[in-house]
Amino acid sequence: RIQILFEKMLLQRRLLSSSRNGKVGVFMLNLGGPESSEAVHPFLLRLFSDRDLIPLPLQGPKYNNLLPKFIAKRRTPKIIDQYNKIGGGSPIKEWTTTQGTGMISRLNEMFPELDINFYIGFRYAEPLTEATLDQMEQDGVEHCIAFTQYPQYSCSTTGSSFNAIYKHITERQKNGNPLNMSFSAIDRWATEPLLVEAFSELITQQLEKLEPKERSKAVLLFSAHSLPMSVVNRGDPYPQEVGATVEAVMKRLNYSNPYRLVWQSKVGPSAWLGAPTDEAVEGLIKNGRKNIILVPIAFTSDHIETLFEMDIEYVEDVMKKHPEANILRCGSLNDHPLFIECISQLVARHIKTGGSTIPQMSLRCPMCVNPTCGPMRGFFSTRKFPEQIPVVQAKEESL
Repeated sequence: RIQILFEKMLLQRRLLSSSRNGKVGVFMLNLGGPESSEAVHPFLLRLFSDRDLIPLPLQGPKYNNLLPKFIAKRRTPKIIDQYNKIGGGSPIKEWTTTQGTGMISRLNEMFPELDINFYIGFRYAEPLTEATLDQMEQDGVEHCIAFTQYPQYSCSTTGSSFNAIYKHITERQKNGNPLNMSFSAIDRWATEPLLVEAFSELITQQLEKLEPKERSKAVLLFSAHSLPMSVVNRGDPYPQEVGATVEAVMKRLNYSNPYRLVWQSKVGPSAWLGAPTDEAVEGLIKNGRKNIILVPIAFTSDHIETLFEMDIEYVEDVMKKHPEANILRCGSLNDHPLFIECISQLVARHIKTGGSTIPQMSLRCPMCVNPTCGPMRGFFSTRKFPEQIPVVQAKEESL
């Protein structure tokens, strides 16, 4: 008690002697999703225009995004229909808000001296990354923690969000109006213990729905969003990091079941990382495996890939075709208490340890072709939580 009172007294002195108020923004970065039918086309146009995500011919300002515009226009009616089947729009903003609210509640308990809040930055849907950065500055945020909501790093996802932040920072500087805040980053967390624990608990819930004699025979089919092989072959770390999450979860489950890692959501005719989830499900049934549990291992909340692709295409439609099969889908992390605690602990540890990234952040893919990637990595890999923002160490039992 004496130590805590002493630390609080030191904090009060530091606050009185400083013009800064310790205002921190936790910037939750994700792909996003359209919340209405009207938002689908702009969402798709931004998505297919992002060379970090899907490299295409006739892409970029030089070509006036001719192919992205064509693809977005052609796919919009189909995607609107899919969103209509899951309620009319993406729930990802709602879930991210729920997760952020829970996270900030815990962080306020651990760091009562900080004025800390969360912000959402999506790449392809509102609120867009760049607009949110400007809003954070208007709100007086002194330090931004760029916190990817993709546990496994890919240049196509986390890299794209970080590139967007870096480009906005440099553009503001070039225009003589630099962003008045400092930055640090949480760039990957594929084997975070509480993430592994949350996945394990959700899988166990599905296993318990099966007859006891059938449980150990059920195949755990871990499914992640696929990548174009052109990205994979440049040396993108995503496949190995997703594999690390799968292995950590299976180790926590004591390797109780047979399992495979498969890949979903391929777009277009080019080669993508496989085996495809839909073909894997069909193949397992053909081979006599009737109990299958789908696990969305690279998603932190429900969205179209879980609610439509998995629940409708891979579960409902396949079971109509194969009535002998029993396909279950593991619940998404959403507002699971262990997951809320997981992201809270990640940010708390980031603040407590000074905000450094791991050495992996500084390494470009061996065959990287993105001119922004190198400077972006140099920027984020050298950022730290600023010393001028007063922080009383969080209680050890909270970390």
